[in-house]
Amino acid sequence: MFKRIVTALLLAAVLFGFAACAKKTTKIVIATDMVDESKNIVGFDIDLMTAAAKAGGFEVEFKNTAWDGIFAGLEGAKYDAVMSSVTITDERKQTMDFSVPYINAGQILVVKSTVTGVEKLADLSGKTVAAQIGTTGAFEIGKYSDVKKKEYDEIGLAFADLANGRVDAVVCDTPVAAQSALQNDEYKGTLKIVGKPFTDEYYGVAVKKGNKKILDPINKGLQKVLDSGENKTIEAKWLR
Repeated sequence: MFKRIVTALLLAAVLFGFAACAKKTTKIVIATDMVDESKNIVGFDIDLMTAAAKAGGFEVEFKNTAWDGIFAGLEGAKYDAVMSSVTITDERKQTMDFSVPYINAGQILVVKSTVTGVEKLADLSGKTVAAQIGTTGAFEIGKYSDVKKKEYDEIGLAFADLANGRVDAVVCDTPVAAQSALQNDEYKGTLKIVGKPFTDEYYGVAVKKGNKKILDPINKGLQKVLDSGENKTIEAKWLR
């Protein structure tokens, strides 16, 4: 009788252990530099991934990481993924894998609200234009030899210098421009977006090459959010 009780208890413990393992939620650590002036991690990307994690059944933890070196940290396994307004490019695809695209975000110009006659980079000959280092915005400025390029570790620093007259314009992704120039109370009425997006680009979540263990749940969650239209609600909150 005693042996039967012990056996039953052991079996129950094993079954409980299996159940606990089955219910264990995958935790994905994502690096981002999407922070406000108080260094709080906020923004379109953050809300979208939070919704994707809920839809995909995984837990997400965001890690505030400076853009300069963010991909090196991914390669060094300091975190599982990068979601920080990362444009999917053929060059980046050579060293990392990307999630499904989650928004089309072409490059656009931001200037002071008092500026007139500027619609595109070609209108800024002899002027200083800012961008975040290593971004497609910085690459676009580099195509114009008569435009002076100034690069920053954080895009927030570029907007601060624009507001203070230290640079003449900022080039960045359209969602970033909307969040920084239109949604930020500090710059409302001071900065404005001009012209139309002059590139056709898509954001994606970056993971280490071949890391399907991380990419698959991210894709599952993101696709559910895109299919349901929840992403449009998040866009309306942050990008308009």
